[in-house]
Amino acid sequence: MIRFEDVCYAYDGVPVLLHVDFHVEKGEAVAITGPNGAGKSTVLRMVNGLIYPELGRYCYAGEEITADKMREHRYSKWFHQQVGYIWQNPDSQLFCGSVEEELAFGPAQMGLTAKEINTRVEDALALLGIESLRKRAPFTLSGGEKKKVAIASVLTMNPSVWTLDEPLSALDGKSRRWLLEFLTALKEAGKTLIFSTHEAELMEGLADKEIRMDELHQVQVL
Repeated sequence: MIRFEDVCYAYDGVPVLLHVDFHVEKGEAVAITGPNGAGKSTVLRMVNGLIYPELGRYCYAGEEITADKMREHRYSKWFHQQVGYIWQNPDSQLFCGSVEEELAFGPAQMGLTAKEINTRVEDALALLGIESLRKRAPFTLSGGEKKKVAIASVLTMNPSVWTLDEPLSALDGKSRRWLLEFLTALKEAGKTLIFSTHEAELMEGLADKEIRMDELHQVQVL
């Protein structure tokens, strides 16, 4: 489903990914581990089509993902419905005036009817237990509430692939337990999960496979 073939990438001439090879099958839960600066977030951004290999190939569902490919509006729209991204810091993701507007934004971009958009928003609010936040501006929420809204905004898109950057960071114990249960439910529903983490509980409780990155920006698949 997802394949990196000899991928290299650099920021301002400084290598971040060096000859990276791995694949992710449909329905797998894959942990990306390694020290800060090893390239974990770079891999997630590339999986989401936000950056592209300078050398090598990244393929999704058999299609190479390139800047030219993502300039094709119909394909790009389809791709971003397939792959959802939960940023480490929800403030980087939330931008609408209210929670319900945030949840409706993605489905509206998909061209869904008002009725279907409303159904998805209501279902996500109920599933995450955030109905009381619907009229709140995201910037007024707590860290845990922002994380739930960010997840809900992806849930309304119903992607096949969920990518998460350090999903348990800055969460209290209750929120961490809830999120682990939520991710487990996604996996049981057949979703593909790719997440960066330093957390043993995610590794032990969720991951089928580990992509371990090192200070030399290389990877080992375990």
